[in-house]
Amino acid sequence: MPSSPASPARAGREAAPHRRGALRRTGEWCARHFVTVLVLWVAALAGLQVLQHAYGGDYSDDFSLPGTQSQDGLDVLKAHAPQAGGYSAQVVLHDAGKPLTSVSDQVATAVADLEKLPDVLSAQNPLPSSGSTPPPPPDPNTGPLSTDQKTAYITVRFSVQPSTLGASYLDGVDAAVQPLRSAGVAVEYGGPLGELARPEPSDRTSEAIGFGVAVIVLLIGFGSLLAAVLPLVTALVCALCGLALLGLLAAAATFATVSPTLATMIGIGVGIDYALFLVTRHRQNLIDGQDPVTAAGNAAATSGHAVLLSGCTVIIALSGLWVSGIGFIGKLGLAAAVTVVTAVLGALTLVPAVLGLIGRRIDRVRVRKPVAETVPAQDAGAEVGGWHRYAQRVERRPWWFLAGGVVVLAVLSFPVFFIQLGHIGDGADPKSFTDRRAFDLMSSAFGPGSNGPLTLVIDQSEVDSSDRSALADQAQKALTNVPDAAVITPLTATSDGDVLTATAYSVASPQDERTTSLTNRLTDDVLPQAVSGTAADTYVTGTTAAQVDFLDIVAGRLPLIIAVVVALAFLVILAVFRGLLVAVKAAVLNVLSIAASYGVVVAVFQWGWGGPALGVSGKVPIESYVPMMMFAIVFGLSMDYEIFLLSRIHEAWVRTGDARASVAHALEITARVITCAALIMVSVFAAFIISDNIVVKMLGLGLAASVLIDATVVRLLLVPAVMTLLGRSAWWIPGPLDRILPHLDAEGSAQESERAPGGVKDVTGGGSRS
Repeated sequence: MPSSPASPARAGREAAPHRRGALRRTGEWCARHFVTVLVLWVAALAGLQVLQHAYGGDYSDDFSLPGTQSQDGLDVLKAHAPQAGGYSAQVVLHDAGKPLTSVSDQVATAVADLEKLPDVLSAQNPLPSSGSTPPPPPDPNTGPLSTDQKTAYITVRFSVQPSTLGASYLDGVDAAVQPLRSAGVAVEYGGPLGELARPEPSDRTSEAIGFGVAVIVLLIGFGSLLAAVLPLVTALVCALCGLALLGLLAAAATFATVSPTLATMIGIGVGIDYALFLVTRHRQNLIDGQDPVTAAGNAAATSGHAVLLSGCTVIIALSGLWVSGIGFIGKLGLAAAVTVVTAVLGALTLVPAVLGLIGRRIDRVRVRKPVAETVPAQDAGAEVGGWHRYAQRVERRPWWFLAGGVVVLAVLSFPVFFIQLGHIGDGADPKSFTDRRAFDLMSSAFGPGSNGPLTLVIDQSEVDSSDRSALADQAQKALTNVPDAAVITPLTATSDGDVLTATAYSVASPQDERTTSLTNRLTDDVLPQAVSGTAADTYVTGTTAAQVDFLDIVAGRLPLIIAVVVALAFLVILAVFRGLLVAVKAAVLNVLSIAASYGVVVAVFQWGWGGPALGVSGKVPIESYVPMMMFAIVFGLSMDYEIFLLSRIHEAWVRTGDARASVAHALEITARVITCAALIMVSVFAAFIISDNIVVKMLGLGLAASVLIDATVVRLLLVPAVMTLLGRSAWWIPGPLDRILPHLDAEGSAQESERAPGGVKDVTGGGSRS
């Protein structure tokens, strides 16, 4: 049975002191003792930077996939043929003027020196031994020496992933091949060794562009120089602290090379957003006559609640990446979550302290008349601005606006149906990279498949020795005329006779879906049939095979991650706003928004619509983990704006009981800050498109597109239309569900606080709130 009814406003007033206390007291204390807080933050920043430089770890793309067939095959090779196992990379040699056989002594010296390097298992000399007749090359020629003898590659096998060895390792490699370079031979590094040789990524240009655009947007949007600079400075301090913490974590665990860039993108973006939300509310409080300390405390008690819940929602979404079961993916989410945590802490402590330091001088230096929220917070109907009139137009024709938004999202989402997940190969890198030059040399001389050979492994240790000859004949026949295979070398036995190996070369580059199809065909069909009726086990291993296994795992678990993240975010919205349909609407619209951003990424990178203009060579597949990362990040960021907007709608609805008017009121007072926040976030993300890393380009474009779509189509068309159509029913929740859900507060204002212990009547008449 529901408790006795009470008005929403009265219930909010009764519970307000309990719900607002902690953040309000924190904000006021920080604003009053700003010197102490600022000193603590400066000390933390300096201390973390010192610790990070002294003890911070390195980033690498080393990750294992235990339990996959490619990893099991690698383990079999290590056990039976250590010199043939491990991780391979190519040192590509090319001389346009003379055959490489003329520098055979230098090649032999280089191979011998490479074998002496730490962690090297073996190095294969591509040239025939002196005085011997070279064997005829296979047709087509897959190496290691080209038909014209002007291109060759040394296959170097490492006991560890070369990309984990650190840039200083290249000094030894350079020294080993120096005699060849002195003889006029071009030497390039391919595969993981080439990735190690890539220039150290630097995000300073992207950060500078993002910050410059942010200053312009804030100056135009709010008119005050200090109000524009404050969010940028606090966001930068918080991001630097977060990156230093991430560096310390990297000393204890392996994080991907893209981790600091991802953390920077997210940390700066949400840091500016969160600070902007508080500064906007603070300035409105000053306009309403409050003193600076009280204004900062009230901003922390109101918008601070939205920031806290938004940050928790982003972290929850990022934590959902651990559902993938892949540590590499989960740690990317952790890397981004670190800077989100520091952004929230900075918004709740550093921002109020700076506001206390500035006091009433926040609007003293101006470029235009400063503005905050266009409607006084005490009166939803006091002023009628442009956004209010826009919301009223939506109210009159909600179906038209809803249909328009759905059509836009449907068009943008269309390319998703043709998405091709894969791994971006070295051929998409800039030509200034050695791995790109090695890729081109290999493709020209030996075909594109030479850049991603597949190692076939048949473990016949459980097969009787008398049956092994028949097994080898049977398997060799099965490996003839395999679709999408340019050539498969004859099977050879390891020294102990327990394992048969061969190498398969695709007709296409490693990133082509034909190579993926070949890998899956060999793994699932060809090799199992080749050993049918025997006790032998088969594997396809190597770098390309591991990438295909990774792709299969990611593609298989992406639906689970989507389901988990959506469910968790749905529960957060439901617990905060106590509206079943509001929570459903938030989840559905965010998923549609993300689908549209996926479509943009597919069109640009996979279809090549503008890819060359972004520095991408040709059409490339969508990196397998990018959709997973985008979903977690975008869903979390979308909930930022969702919570900020819905909290204001809910605040007005609880105060007035007029569901439709509350939409117009909330849209008017939040439109400016959400628009500015979105433009800043778009500029921060889009600035990373200039990165040389294709994955960073994808994430930058995808995140920028998603925020732009979310802040325009979703927030300006769909949310007002849907909330208008739902009316009072948006806030209905079944009584039993309301009783078991925890009560969270998005805005700590009196109107939005937790219901009084006596309960509140559901104004829709559909359920109860207790």
